[in-house]
Amino acid sequence: MTQRVPDKPVITVLAAPGEALPPGLDSLAEMAALRQAWDAESLRATLPGAHVLCVTDFRTGALRQAWPCADRLQWIHATSAGVDAVLIAEVRTSDVLLTNARGIFDRPIAEYVLGQIIAFAKDFHRNWELQQRQEWVHRDTERVQGKRALVVGAGAIGREIARLARAVGLTVEGIARSERSADPDFEAVYAAHDLCARLPDADFVIVAAPLTQTTRGLFDAVALRCMKRTARLINIGRGPIVVTDALVQALQEGWIAGAALDVFEEEPLPENHPLWRAPNTVVSAHMAGDFLGWREALIEQFIEQFRRWRRGEPLHNLVDKGRGYVGATKE
Repeated sequence: MTQRVPDKPVITVLAAPGEALPPGLDSLAEMAALRQAWDAESLRATLPGAHVLCVTDFRTGALRQAWPCADRLQWIHATSAGVDAVLIAEVRTSDVLLTNARGIFDRPIAEYVLGQIIAFAKDFHRNWELQQRQEWVHRDTERVQGKRALVVGAGAIGREIARLARAVGLTVEGIARSERSADPDFEAVYAAHDLCARLPDADFVIVAAPLTQTTRGLFDAVALRCMKRTARLINIGRGPIVVTDALVQALQEGWIAGAALDVFEEEPLPENHPLWRAPNTVVSAHMAGDFLGWREALIEQFIEQFRRWRRGEPLHNLVDKGRGYVGATKE
């Protein structure tokens, strides 16, 4: 059912505590009434009468508590690739449209992944450690060309990872919800139930899947034991896709050779957490896709979407609320 767009709709922006209104959003002031919330209490105060909810805090849990106040909401936009924070049961079963920031972070995240692959192969981390101690230790390193990568999550981000990885000579397979008979960017794309069968062949395993009911805890002790002892795990998807205790054990006991982790089950990663000092492990602060200017790019995307919505045109990046991610598009 198509809902009427009011002449001057109300937009509520749900930001992280302490954050100001995103830069550039004030350009909509003549076309919309802008409100801002930071938590459940302020969202309950600003959601009544709002037609659009723009969520810039991808960790928020406020929407679940404030949902009963959403009396006119037609569209939710998440300024992130993952929508797990806002895809609560009430949203899933409602008529409210849900869109995300697909396209903004694809290339930067792929560059991060490629950088980690090269860093592992060329032993950059060990070079840095030796430099701090002023030790000259010659070693041979690996070639990237000829290695095999398995990208778990063959969506837009996974596809960009595959393109860059193939450009430097890796053979890249993908894991998706269902098998694909042919794909221009992957040597092959297998169904999710084939994960453990494909893991033993991969030198680099990249987690790029969204967090859904089927991917939560996907990389448990069983999956990690299926990997080569020489393989490295790179997670830029969502932290809860990998079972932290199992990963710590895998790294400490040498089930796998290392990990590069940008996302975690608990963020920020607590002080003194064993992952900080796990062998051959690189930790970054959920920043793989954050390039200079990313905030402005996100708001530009939202403003363009808002203009489309106001004109009654179809929105880009419409999330399939049953699956939890944007459906396949022609590329």
